[in-house]
Amino acid sequence: MLDIKIIRDNPEEVKTRLKSKLVDCDTAIDRIMVLDGQRRELIFKTENAKSEQNKVSKDIPQLKKAGEDTTEILGRMNALKNEIKAFDDELKQVEDEYTELMLSLPNLPDPDLKPGGKENNAPLRFCGSSKVCDFEPKNHVDLCTDLGLIDYPRGTKLAGNGYWIYRGMGARLEWALLNYFIETHELEGYELLMVPHMLNYECGLTAGQFPKFKDEVYWVETAEDQQRRFMLPTAETALASIHRDEILTEAELPRKYISYTPCFRREGGSYRAEERGMIRGHQFNKVEMFQVTKPEDSDAAFEELVTKAEMLVKNLGLKFRTVKLAAGDCSASMARTYDIEVYIPSMGGYKEVSSVSNARDYQARRGQIRFRREETGKVEFCHTLNGSGLATSRVLPAIVEQYQNADGSVEVPKALRRFMRGKETISKKDILRVQMKNPLSCG
Repeated sequence: MLDIKIIRDNPEEVKTRLKSKLVDCDTAIDRIMVLDGQRRELIFKTENAKSEQNKVSKDIPQLKKAGEDTTEILGRMNALKNEIKAFDDELKQVEDEYTELMLSLPNLPDPDLKPGGKENNAPLRFCGSSKVCDFEPKNHVDLCTDLGLIDYPRGTKLAGNGYWIYRGMGARLEWALLNYFIETHELEGYELLMVPHMLNYECGLTAGQFPKFKDEVYWVETAEDQQRRFMLPTAETALASIHRDEILTEAELPRKYISYTPCFRREGGSYRAEERGMIRGHQFNKVEMFQVTKPEDSDAAFEELVTKAEMLVKNLGLKFRTVKLAAGDCSASMARTYDIEVYIPSMGGYKEVSSVSNARDYQARRGQIRFRREETGKVEFCHTLNGSGLATSRVLPAIVEQYQNADGSVEVPKALRRFMRGKETISKKDILRVQMKNPLSCG
C-alpha cells in the first residue's frame, strides 16, 4: 500500500510514475483524493461530536444534583448520539471505498527504472560461456527422457499438462540442488523456516497479490469466508506475513529468512513449443530468500540478495546474465527487480531462475510490519525484500544441456557432487541399475 501522504502531496508525480509501470491509475488517484478529504472531515466531525458528548454527559449529574431541568441537555445528548451514528455510518462507507482503492494501487517504481515493459529491460552483466560441442547437442527434454531423470507422460497422467515426475538420478539431482541452496544460505546467516503450504487470505493481501490477482492461485476451499485458503504461489507470500501486525525492536533488524517450498501457480493460455518440459509448469520447487530491514538498509540488502543469487548460479558453472527490469515488467508489489537468467542452449536464450525485488514499505504498510527506533521511540514501517535462491525447474534443464557429453551422459556440477554421494556423471547405466534393483519396474 502506498503512503497517503505521498499521494496527498504529489498526486501528479504518483500518476506519472505509475504510468511508467504501464498502469493508468489517474481516476483511482483522483477518487482517493476526494475520499481522503471526506474521510478526514468526517473524522474531525465525529471527534468533535464525541468530545461534546463527553463534556455534556459530565455536566448532567451536576445539573441534576443542583435541581436544574435537564430536558434540553438530554435532548442535545440524543441529537449528538444520532449525529455520531450518522457520521460513523458515512465514515465506514467512505473508508471501505478508500481502502479498496488504496489496495488496488501498485507500488511506485524506483525513479531510476526505465519506463515501459520487458522490451526496455537492461542486461547489466553476463557470466560464463557456452560449452563448445563437437557433437550434435540434445535439448533438455530428450536428455532428461533418455537418462530417466524426468517422467513427463506419467506426470501428465497424474495431474495433467504442466506437471512432471522426478525419477532416480533426476530426483537426486533435484534434491542436491535444494540442499546446496539451503546449506549456502544457512552458512551465510539466514534462518530456515518451514512454512505452511496453504495460506489464508491475509497472506495474499499483505504480499500485494490480493485482491487483484486472487484468481491466479489455487484455492483449496470454495466457500467465500475467513477460512478459505490457497496453495502458496511462492514462499514469499508466507514470509511477508511472518511479522504481520508486529512492532519489532530496532535491534531485531534485519531479519533474514529462507524457506523451501513447492510453488503452485495457475498458468493461463497454451504452452509454446519452446516452453515444453520443465520450463513452465504449475508446480515447481524453490528456495526463497526474504529480508525485513530498516528503510535506510534496504538498498544494501537488495545488492546482497542479488549477489547471493548470482553466486549460486556461478558456483554451478552455468552461463547466465543479470537483468534490470523496466518499471512495467516489475510485479505490482515491487519498486525494483533484477532477474538472474540462465542460458538454455537449445532455446538459444535465457530463462529466469531468480527474481530479486525490493518492495520498500509497500508490503509493510499492508501488513502493519513496523519497528521502533531506539533513539526516538518512533514507530516506523519496515522495508521487505525477496529473492529466489533459486527456483530449480529451469536450473536443472540448464545443467543437463550445458553439462552434456557426446555419449549422452551428463556431468554433475562440482558444487553438487557431495550431495550426490560423490557421483560425477549421470549416464544410461544408472537407469539399468535401477531397473535391475526393481525388476517389476514399468521402465
